[in-house]
Amino acid sequence: MDVRSLLAYLPLRRFKEPPPVVGVLRLGGVIGGAGPLRSGMTLAAMESLIERAFKLPRLKAVALAVNSPGGSPTQSDLIAKRIRDLAEEHDVKVLAFCEDVAASGGYWLACAGDEIFARETSIVGSIGVVSAGFGFPELLKTHGIERRIHTSGAKKAMLDPFGPEKKNEVARLKALQKDIHDSFIAAVRERRGDRLKGGGDTLFSGEFWTGKAAVDLGLIDGLGEMRQVLRERFGDKVVLRKIDGAKPWWRRRLGLDTWAGGRAFDAQGAVSGLLAAAEERALWARYGL
Repeated sequence: MDVRSLLAYLPLRRFKEPPPVVGVLRLGGVIGGAGPLRSGMTLAAMESLIERAFKLPRLKAVALAVNSPGGSPTQSDLIAKRIRDLAEEHDVKVLAFCEDVAASGGYWLACAGDEIFARETSIVGSIGVVSAGFGFPELLKTHGIERRIHTSGAKKAMLDPFGPEKKNEVARLKALQKDIHDSFIAAVRERRGDRLKGGGDTLFSGEFWTGKAAVDLGLIDGLGEMRQVLRERFGDKVVLRKIDGAKPWWRRRLGLDTWAGGRAFDAQGAVSGLLAAAEERALWARYGL
């Protein structure tokens, strides 16, 4: 009996092809530094996670789970750019999934995806720039409090909340906002291109929509839940590999997570943290959340 005939009688083990992998990167919360007791999304905080998502074995795609009311335009731009740079470097598709809200900077992050999906009830859009604050000049006057501020530079105390609002300072702020808005619009047009439907007066007015309406406007590509879409795209055996920044057990055990960046708790930090929490609450509240 020759070798070929002998091999025909031997049971041969069939090796199964390993399942495809999709890295899942969560982009949740307010974007940008938010205070000493609570940090928002920044490139510095997210970069290692983003890089890990693109280094998984058998990687077929990276999925972005976006749930953010926005925040810093600069950090939105930096995070989105890093995702796009790695996607092109590794030749990997990126799919973005909007959860409760992907608005303002949150939508900027979603635009890092080659395709964007949302639920019918998701809030999407708010392509605009906002600056909010309070003014207290009459309150100080009522209580006999004198505001004293000394600067070197005529515009250094511009828009001081304890002084009266000045038209030239408001005009300057609006000019800055326009520059940022133009950059936001350019980023959306670059990523969405001909898929956008409707005029700029509608799309870039700062208005926001449900996922269902966002499909009609071309702001997203379809409605769907992450697992459902990825199974349809890569098969039922696809493995969703969550990329997270779980802290070492010893940090949790020693209670270091209650510190701010390794610094001990202090009263000033507590006040800053409360203000940051109030600001974050206001951002979410804009979208009814």
